[in-house]
Amino acid sequence: MRRRLATLCIAGLMVSACGGGDDAGDRTTSSTVAVAGEITEPTAATTDETDTTDDDTAVTVPDVSDMPAADVSAGWTVLVYSIADTDLEPFLLDDVTEMGSVGSGPGVNIVSLVDRASDYSSDPVLGLDDWQGAKVLHVQPAGAEVLADLGDVNTGDPQLLADFIANGVTAFPAEHYALVISDHGASWPGVGGDESTDHDGLSLAELQDGIAAGLAGAGVDQLDLLGFDACLMATYEVASTLAPLANRMLASQELEPGHGWNYGVLQMLNDDPTTDVDTLGAALIDGFESQATEQETVASITLSLIDLDQMPTVDAAMAEFTTALTDRAAALGPVIGRTRSSTLSFGRSPDPSSDSQMVDLGILVGEIGVDALDVSSQADDVIRALNDVVLDRVAGAAMRGATGLSIYFPTEQQWFSADYTALSAMSGWAGFLDAYYTGGAAIPEDLQPEFSTEEATVSLVDGGVEISGIFDSAAQDNLSSAVIEYGVIDADGTITYIGSEPATVSDDGSGLASGFYDLTALTMSDGIDTAFAYLDLTIDDEAGVVTIDVPLAYYQPGEDEEFSDVLLSLVLDAEGNLVSETYYLYNPEADTYGELTADPDGIVVPLVFAQTAGGAGEWVPTSDVGLYADLPSIAYDLVPLEPGTQLYVELTVTDFGGNSDTVSGSVTLG
Repeated sequence: MRRRLATLCIAGLMVSACGGGDDAGDRTTSSTVAVAGEITEPTAATTDETDTTDDDTAVTVPDVSDMPAADVSAGWTVLVYSIADTDLEPFLLDDVTEMGSVGSGPGVNIVSLVDRASDYSSDPVLGLDDWQGAKVLHVQPAGAEVLADLGDVNTGDPQLLADFIANGVTAFPAEHYALVISDHGASWPGVGGDESTDHDGLSLAELQDGIAAGLAGAGVDQLDLLGFDACLMATYEVASTLAPLANRMLASQELEPGHGWNYGVLQMLNDDPTTDVDTLGAALIDGFESQATEQETVASITLSLIDLDQMPTVDAAMAEFTTALTDRAAALGPVIGRTRSSTLSFGRSPDPSSDSQMVDLGILVGEIGVDALDVSSQADDVIRALNDVVLDRVAGAAMRGATGLSIYFPTEQQWFSADYTALSAMSGWAGFLDAYYTGGAAIPEDLQPEFSTEEATVSLVDGGVEISGIFDSAAQDNLSSAVIEYGVIDADGTITYIGSEPATVSDDGSGLASGFYDLTALTMSDGIDTAFAYLDLTIDDEAGVVTIDVPLAYYQPGEDEEFSDVLLSLVLDAEGNLVSETYYLYNPEADTYGELTADPDGIVVPLVFAQTAGGAGEWVPTSDVGLYADLPSIAYDLVPLEPGTQLYVELTVTDFGGNSDTVSGSVTLG
């Protein structure tokens, strides 16, 4: 059901900014359960052929020589590594139910390792009562054959992944193989976060080693399809690293809604066992889009099918482009900084410490090539290679223009993770980033932005408030971004910030920066209480949508001190209709995002940035008022600020080196 933000005027906002799990079958079926002996437990390490991950974890090639011989099927074996020992358990169980609506048949064997948690769901699935730990299931139509009961395992152990692949392929040989890994995703840091083992996940190196060892144990060179039903995994880093292990990769650049993929699509493999990988990949994209439309999450989805066989061409083009950028990083810094600031990004957060810092690779490279002619030839080569490697994709309105792969590019060096340097395949890009940050740090002080006065010009106008300031125009060429933030001045002098949005810089060389705020504030209500919330506003004029990111704290029932960080993503259309709303939980231990599974008796509290009169600031709950976490029942509105409110507005300009200056002012609303 769509809700409308009654007081929002989208057209006005846009003018101001410019100027200033669906079921695929019956989920209630049951079946008898047979226990087979083909797969009994993860295979022990029995050979000397090992590899070592960045975490110094030895991954041994599984020995499956004692497994019974099996006839090769005419179609597919689909292996699903379901890391459900997390808060995503209810969503992943829905996925398993979707698999059961298809079931193994003449064209496909569906084998799933399902590791369940202890406290997120007690529902049965495929005729099996609730369990804790991992079971390996041969999914049947509306039921499951238990191939192995593994008990408590660590799904972040690459050896477990290797054994699952080797045993599954050996027990169910086929013409084509697909592996889908499902849970939280974090882009290049990896996937997962097994809660029973201190949120241990699979790093990119562990994914590489685990999959490689599993394929070697089964005597298979490559997967036909490697899928990540997880957030943020369609990245250049992931595709380049894992390219030797599969022909195709299917993954999302953006955060994924909890319903994930529509596994009912696998029925096409039973209908036609000769289905090729590109046809299957395209159908999974269509099924994901259809399900997202039904669930009203389609506005912010992405999913792309990547031809990993062509990644060497992309790698070669990226190497040339990166070398050219690195050699000219300081000179091209302003162009690169402005492009980075305006490029579509994924896993955004108002708090940069929990932002994924991932941007669209095609948009980034293309815009740099347009504005920096001395690297345009290398940029064109990258774009051509990307056009060939991205075979199919979908992007919702809020993700309009997403090209299929993203790349890591923190806005400032302080947000760069040293762990990235451990990705040996990304040493060239890491070197470019270092050169870019070094160039930014070398900007002379007299070319850094500085406003001519400490106070901005702040004035009430029809429909809102305008803020402007003049900075030294000598710094204009180095600028990368301009934003306004606004808040309420409390009686003790504390400023409670309630929002931010882009500002503009005049291109006439005057050094004029300006912004506009329409004097509305976001509220959230559970029908009992109402709380103000901070909003980070992004406007896409061409797509006709507004995206609002809202930081929240989620308290489990009975908790009043410990909370989890949550990001609420709202998408509105041109008429002001709320067309998409998703709550994403941020897991700092695993550095991952995934849709929040909230207890309706829990509490959500909006977070705002509060700055004391002394200048210290932090993200804090808005007040003592919490909202019951019955998420579908929470209503949102943009309401006018009350007359008499002491409004604080600040305008900040920042250069590509992270140097910034701020001018501010206040006004009392009449």
